[in-house]
Amino acid sequence: MNRRIFATALALSIAAFFAPRLAYAEDHLAEAITHTKQAISEGKAGKAEALTMHAEEALKHAKASEAEKPNEHTKQGVSHLEMAIDHGKQKHADIGTKHAEEALTHLEAAKK
Repeated sequence: MNRRIFATALALSIAAFFAPRLAYAEDHLAEAITHTKQAISEGKAGKAEALTMHAEEALKHAKASEAEKPNEHTKQGVSHLEMAIDHGKQKHADIGTKHAEEALTHLEAAKK
């Protein structure tokens, strides 16, 4: 009887230790898609600086997603986000937006 109680207590302790990590795990791909959409919206408004900011945040999440689960579409999305950031820094909101849109296409394809 005591062994069963001990085993149960041990199992519950281990579960309680790992539960918070699982509960707070981020869906990096979803975050990358959200920030990419925001970058596109800002780029269409001609705000290159805001486009760059959101594209940089999307890039962080896309890279994290790629590290967790490698995918060719995520890799292409990362590449286009990097180009969107480069053009955003050059104040080319229109070209940066096109790259962000291409990144969004790839990131959404990676989710499927």
